[in-house]
Amino acid sequence: MLKKTEGVVLSAIRYKESSIIVRIFSRELGLKSYIINGVRTQGAKSKAALYQPMTLLDLVVYEKEGAGLQRISEAKIDYAYQLIPFDFVRSGILMFMAEVCSKTLYENYQNEWLFDFLKSSLKQLDQKNIDIKHFPLVFLIQEANYLGFGPEIASEYLEESRTLPFSPEELPLVHEYLEKLIEEGFLCDFKVGIQIRRKLLDYLLNFYSEQLDNSSPWKSMAILRQLMA
Repeated sequence: MLKKTEGVVLSAIRYKESSIIVRIFSRELGLKSYIINGVRTQGAKSKAALYQPMTLLDLVVYEKEGAGLQRISEAKIDYAYQLIPFDFVRSGILMFMAEVCSKTLYENYQNEWLFDFLKSSLKQLDQKNIDIKHFPLVFLIQEANYLGFGPEIASEYLEESRTLPFSPEELPLVHEYLEKLIEEGFLCDFKVGIQIRRKLLDYLLNFYSEQLDNSSPWKSMAILRQLMA
């Protein structure tokens, strides 16, 4: 059965000589794996470009119940990024978002509200008026809400773990910063030093690992910490 939907590419891996397997999180169908044949041949580079991580697509797909790998009938760009491909920091944040989604979403998981948030977040990242040094933190806080395990207020975040990376002197500032991130979202322009931002990023990622019961390392973490300068 053919179905039309919107989707965001999470990852793509090589399959055999000329094909790839792509994981796409779509609004109506959730997370599915699709096999794309012939995209690694010399004349198909433009088609392969559609399946870069975090590309937003309009899709027509074949939906076959019980099939492990689905197929795509049509795919085209839904939103073409204007800033992200030419901005090293934004590109790094994009890869971080892809890793977070890949770790938190599982096959066949469907959540229209989460998809709408993810699509909106990607478009926000592509805007000039966003203070991107806060962006990874806001993304983690808001996605946790859509996944159902995000605390509603700042103090609850700081009560979630027995070990805090912050000194007693830092805690009032961290609490105020968290409040601003929760209240203002991607428009947050709170002034705080890089060490606090890095510690809070570490803390939130540990929080995610605990909630997901997944202790595997965050591969994009080292690069992201450098980009948050």
